[in-house]
Amino acid sequence: MKSLALSFLALGLAGPPLAQADKAGPKGLANLENIVVIYLENHSFDNLYGLFPGADGLAQAPRDQTVQTDRQGRPYTHLPRVMTTLTKPPQPDARFPDKLPNKPFEISQFVPLHEKIGDPVHRFFQHQEQMHGGRNDRFAAVSNVGGLVMGYYDGHKLPLWPWAKRYTLADRFFAAAHGGSFLNHMWLACACTPRYPDAPGESRIALNEKGEVVKDGSVTADGYAVNTIYSAQSPHSPKATGPGMTLPPLTEPTLGDRLSDKHVSWAWYAAGWDDALAGRADPSYQYHHQPYAYFRRYAENTPDRAAHLKDETDFLAAMDRGQLPAVSFYKPLGRYNEHPGDTDLFAGETRTAEILTRLEQSPQWGGMLVIVTYDEYGGFWDHVPPPKGDRWGPATRVPTLLISPFTLGGRVDHTTYDTTSILRLIEERFGLAPLGERDAKANSLSATLRF
Repeated sequence: MKSLALSFLALGLAGPPLAQADKAGPKGLANLENIVVIYLENHSFDNLYGLFPGADGLAQAPRDQTVQTDRQGRPYTHLPRVMTTLTKPPQPDARFPDKLPNKPFEISQFVPLHEKIGDPVHRFFQHQEQMHGGRNDRFAAVSNVGGLVMGYYDGHKLPLWPWAKRYTLADRFFAAAHGGSFLNHMWLACACTPRYPDAPGESRIALNEKGEVVKDGSVTADGYAVNTIYSAQSPHSPKATGPGMTLPPLTEPTLGDRLSDKHVSWAWYAAGWDDALAGRADPSYQYHHQPYAYFRRYAENTPDRAAHLKDETDFLAAMDRGQLPAVSFYKPLGRYNEHPGDTDLFAGETRTAEILTRLEQSPQWGGMLVIVTYDEYGGFWDHVPPPKGDRWGPATRVPTLLISPFTLGGRVDHTTYDTTSILRLIEERFGLAPLGERDAKANSLSATLRF
């Protein structure tokens, strides 16, 4: 049997070598002393900010991308019945009308902001079926919640809307990869898709000649982990006991490695981390949201894990003392990360707004940039086709707020970015070599800053 050692693919690596550190960023970038990334969950741009003034939102959506069709390309007379995943098995959600018009609709006219909704499917190949080559007309057809995917929120009613108005909102920021949280967290950490060449057949995805999923799983037929799979290292879900449910330790370089090698301070802060390590994980703790736990360099009892993988309590204490590292990533618990089905939107945004207020009051605020972004679309429709990339992405637009003394208030940034633009900014600021071609070529978020 072949070794379980893993390799990775960052497409497009042929050509000039990427090992050389990038050139310096824009003049004044050294004034940026602290970068904080708050990584939320599962909403498309139109779903949360489709009504935002000056943004490319619902009013700009062409009709042929708002009308949903079945898999044969026939427009629905009405949107498919909204289903809820809050029950097992899923059933029609009685809070919604039976026959919603075939167009976007406001969710909160039927479900209050403090109530949960169903969790739309958001998996690697299903996502590509939904986008349908950029037509964005099969989100309802390839979903487990019917017409819910066409729902949106009036952001005026939400706690983060005022922050977007006070600072900068990016309306062309795309998730790095198709599908769900696991893969997009990997792209935030390593700008790569994990290779699992020895994955058992039970975990491999099969497609028909149309590219539709006929057998779902976590690993592509050619051995890339694209859907949720757990780390073989601790901590991981106690449910991860079947064949192919855990990914052997990864060895490719990460952004954290690059920072450490340059002696730049950094940490990944996760709410519930300490409890998960102690074997008493919070019910809403999500193991696959901890990308560095998958890498051998950050295995249990290693110096790098102790130095860089921290709990939310450490984040809050460092924030208030003015002792955050140069680069911080913050991951909330499931009950606050805005993931549909796990939490209600209002609770998540309220918690994030509280964190932002504390960051504004931090002694380090004067040299800080806070990036509030979402890992992926969560199964929700968006009208803007992603830019051309590679087999992994970019994917559907997600909201991104840029909050800093260095950003212009009340501005919508129309520059095209994706998740690797965060890496690009950090690489630019600290003189790091890029991890792959995607982050090397991404537009840097430094374009939003004024010094």
